[in-house]
Amino acid sequence: MKIIVTSLFVVDQQQALEFYTEKLGFVKKEDVPAGEFRWLTVVSPQDENGVELVLEPNNNDIAREYQQRLKAAGIPATMFGVDNLLETYANLTAQGVHFTMPPTEAGFVTIAVLDDTCGNLIQLVQG
Repeated sequence: MKIIVTSLFVVDQQQALEFYTEKLGFVKKEDVPAGEFRWLTVVSPQDENGVELVLEPNNNDIAREYQQRLKAAGIPATMFGVDNLLETYANLTAQGVHFTMPPTEAGFVTIAVLDDTCGNLIQLVQG
């Protein structure tokens, strides 16, 4: 068994697509109409046949509450790995990405947390 798709609730799918592709550098993989929304996924440019991240609309009360409560508690919705966190932090900050936690050593890894503008905190890790 392997993970092929994982989801992340977003406030606005188009805004999320722009952030995840233009700021974070992911690549759009699927974009298929699904009623009033889209089956919209992005992948890492280093592994375009790898795990897909679904930019899932938070169009119901449960999804919205889950997303809002995680963010209010300061809990990242997911984690992405990077090779050089200090370089990534500098590049993203220069593009206007807001970090709620700058690069911080945490045991054997260095972590940082950013706001994805779509309702989520995302943890970056270098380890």
